Amino acid sequence: MMPKGGLNGMMKQFGKMQEKLEKVQEELKDITVEGTAGGGMITVKANGQQEILAVNIDPEILQDDVEMVEDMIVAATNQALSNAAEAKKEKMSDATGGLLSKLPGGMNIPGL
Repeated sequence: MMPKGGLNGMMKQFGKMQEKLEKVQEELKDITVEGTAGGGMITVKANGQQEILAVNIDPEILQDDVEMVEDMIVAATNQALSNAAEAKKEKMSDATGGLLSKLPGGMNIPGL
């Protein structure tokens, strides 16, 4: 049995958490991470919302095999997106006090 006002208290808590999460979503735009390949000859930058911001290619590498350069771009992009996902996970965990990581069965809430 829930104590008197328990549901009201829970709804207020949920509202506060939702506000925190919205703030975190905005902050994620300002986080920049990167992925590299080819010893730094290819660099891909992304933000915490997993959007690609920039791709930098050392002109020297463009003289190499096109397929190899394409593979390095893919590798650097995947690394940048993985780093962005990790940054997002950390920020969300901080905002929720780790609550989302404790959901039963690894349940996932879309958008979080």
